[in-house]
Amino acid sequence: MHVLVSPGRFDRPTTSAPGAPGPAGWPAMSAPEVARAIADGWHDTRPDDRVDLLPLGDGGPGLIDVLRPVRGGELVAATVPDAGGVPVPGAVLVLTEDSGARTAWVDGSLALAGSAPVAGSSTAGLGELVRAALATEAERIVVGTGPRRVTAHDGGWGLLRALLGGDGLPESPPVQAPPGFAERLAGLIAELRGRDLVLLGHHDLPLLGLNGASAALVDAGRAGAEESQAVERRMADLVAMLTAAAGPGRRDLLATGHGHDHGILPAATATRPGVTPGSGAGGGAAFALGLLGARRVDGAAWVADAVRLADRVAEVDLVVTGAGVLDATALEEGVLPAVSAAALPLGIPLIALAAELRTGRRDWGAAGVAGAFGVIESPEQLAGWQAGPATALRARIPRVARTWSR
Repeated sequence: MHVLVSPGRFDRPTTSAPGAPGPAGWPAMSAPEVARAIADGWHDTRPDDRVDLLPLGDGGPGLIDVLRPVRGGELVAATVPDAGGVPVPGAVLVLTEDSGARTAWVDGSLALAGSAPVAGSSTAGLGELVRAALATEAERIVVGTGPRRVTAHDGGWGLLRALLGGDGLPESPPVQAPPGFAERLAGLIAELRGRDLVLLGHHDLPLLGLNGASAALVDAGRAGAEESQAVERRMADLVAMLTAAAGPGRRDLLATGHGHDHGILPAATATRPGVTPGSGAGGGAAFALGLLGARRVDGAAWVADAVRLADRVAEVDLVVTGAGVLDATALEEGVLPAVSAAALPLGIPLIALAAELRTGRRDWGAAGVAGAFGVIESPEQLAGWQAGPATALRARIPRVARTWSR
């Protein structure tokens, strides 16, 4: 039997399921680690099956780690500041497409992480990575902004400041436009007009609003209600200033969509870019990229296309995918629907694995999943996962393989 193992990253859950044992958090696993644990568990009971590994991503952490083993490419190393200003390693992966055009991929996860108070955090590190990507002269720049929750939260001001060179611009987001800022921003927008700037979207968190990125600081434990409201006001002032500086003639592709066939996400009102779904990604870096003309796409669909998932699925008898928590959100966005979109039209069975299963057969069946399996179903299994997630996942696979291998 020929099996393709194509899971995403198993991120830590941010909430506990009703009645779930133990604390909400547990160790995360990268997509390659998940794929390897599944393959090892499969071979423990079905050693004669052919098992291929194709870990996926959605624009979150590990973007380059899933692309480079499949596509190769030129890795451009760069040391950039994280959200608190501490130097961290970064990289840009430049791939040559079949057409001969070049695409530069940027993973902003480390640049937007770190330790810093909300008011002192910055997206400057991601700006430096985007600048390094532009320096490669690639025709297309694809940017991942890390997980849903990042440390940076400055509305993308640090990113813009880094791309503009920083001279004469304050480090903290200003309320009023600095002298000459509008002209400099217009020059940057004009410079980028010949580039295809792409934002990998994988959640709909807006920058502003009751359910926006500033409000989410409270749930993340990074700010109290009063501080969150103060941050919201500062972000609203920044959005107003930047939107005015960008000018009325600017076309915001992040808000209005783009005629492309790689998973464009729903459009929003172009006149209110601060509440555009996904504009809060990367602490507002997505909003700033939208000002520069970035178009937002489905991150998982784009990564799946880049690693040629559809071609690989067509060659196998069974596909195995997975997510850290299999719930309604995981069924609607991220890696699982991207894999289902490749397997379902071909009639290839798809099964899903998760650390925690939080949905039933009716829901995952409607999403094109033929079988779903969780690892953590008791306090003992939770303890085992926390002690060694790869071992716990591997131990769960033999029963699955005996059921599905033929």
